[in-house]
Amino acid sequence: MNGQSITIILDFDGTVVKHEFPEIGADIGAVPILKKLIANGHKLILFTMRSGKYLQDAVEWFENNDIKLYGIQRNPEQDDWTTSPKAFGDLIIDDTALGVPLVNSPFARSYIDWREVEKMLKSKYLI
Repeated sequence: MNGQSITIILDFDGTVVKHEFPEIGADIGAVPILKKLIANGHKLILFTMRSGKYLQDAVEWFENNDIKLYGIQRNPEQDDWTTSPKAFGDLIIDDTALGVPLVNSPFARSYIDWREVEKMLKSKYLI
């Protein structure tokens, strides 16, 4: 990836915020890292199981945190070459992904450890 601009697919619950569906979960440190990604020219696509009002709540979370989304549930560029419902991107950040660093708690569902993700992104020269 070495410094080139990429498209990043992002889950929401457990990835950008704590799991508290249908509410918006508590902050887990994603905002400054997502802003760094955008500042480095990367595009973010929200790809979540949320729909309807709950999807709109997630979109508003990004707007309220001044994080520009390139796409919501789809990569706008892929309509030219596929009808697949799977969003196309170069990297997926999701709390269910194999190998993703998690914060584990005996009292709640695990969620992404953004300090460790930031280290991983730096090692790939993405931020």
